Amino acid sequence: MKLLALISALVLAMATIACSSDPEIVEKIVEVEKVVEKDPGSLVIYSGRKESLVGPIIEQFSDATGIKVDVKYGKSAAMAATLSEEGSNSPADVFYAQDPGALGSVESMMQALPSATLEKVPGWAQDDEGKWVGVSGRARVLVYSPSRVNANDLPKDISELTDSKWKGRLGWAPTNGSLLTMITGMRKVWGEEKTADWIKGLLANDIKIYPKNTPQVQAVHDGEIDMGLVNHYYLYRFVTEAGEDFKARNYHIPSAGPGSLVMVSGASILKTAKNKDNAERFINFMISKVAQQYLAGQIFEYPLVEGVKTNRLLTPVENIKQPDIALSDLSDLAGTTELLRSLGALP
Repeated sequence: MKLLALISALVLAMATIACSSDPEIVEKIVEVEKVVEKDPGSLVIYSGRKESLVGPIIEQFSDATGIKVDVKYGKSAAMAATLSEEGSNSPADVFYAQDPGALGSVESMMQALPSATLEKVPGWAQDDEGKWVGVSGRARVLVYSPSRVNANDLPKDISELTDSKWKGRLGWAPTNGSLLTMITGMRKVWGEEKTADWIKGLLANDIKIYPKNTPQVQAVHDGEIDMGLVNHYYLYRFVTEAGEDFKARNYHIPSAGPGSLVMVSGASILKTAKNKDNAERFINFMISKVAQQYLAGQIFEYPLVEGVKTNRLLTPVENIKQPDIALSDLSDLAGTTELLRSLGALP
């Protein structure tokens, strides 16, 4: 209301100045213009990405635009559940999630993004209906100990992890959203029965449970496990601090199966967004070269726009043999969670 009143005052002042050259009137119109320019509005983001990772780039957006940004942080699945509970009463303008599964679970609440935004990102890294767009790429890998796992023994396909030679040597984080998304992809590629058999095989191999990806990487270094199922970038955060002496490495499974899935973090605009223009500005900023360079250089994720180089430490995404799965088909996280629960992999 304040902004509308200011704009009305500006229109009135412009009409008045057209009939007068009074210096006082000129001064007042300049004052009104300044006030209007200082009110760029606000934006509410529900982020399934950690503040430690994306907080700095969101702050940079706010500083550059003057937009007041209110961010609610939490796990992507929890943020999606909150959106579902809030429904049309949600204050969120943008949902920024770590994986396509969480985005797809609330797709009905999203509005289509402008074609100019979608055109900036490859087709494989966005929703088929244009409801969300990828912001950065995140590859599934096996993090392993090169001193305890012979290179010739590394699996050619993720299905081989059920072999008894891996008994007591593996780790995973069954509540992690990225793992759930990967298993959802398995269900699409392999079917329910083969996926269930794979999970049973891991449980029979006494796979160790971790709360998330980071402690798995540390556990490989410490000798607690020989291999873990994680996203690619966790290792490089350790290597940045500890150097090449850190005793773990990433392995991209060479078969084009669900174990080599490249997912994306992504963003969408809610149908009920009260700050749609600012939401569009934010998403376009996140797929700008400035933000993409931050995501590639600072947190070791894959950039999705042309003209931004992949971090030199990473395997080029074009060298990863990805499965033929549309990311928009990975929304049934609830079904995957229920499958894991029915097999005793989750309480």
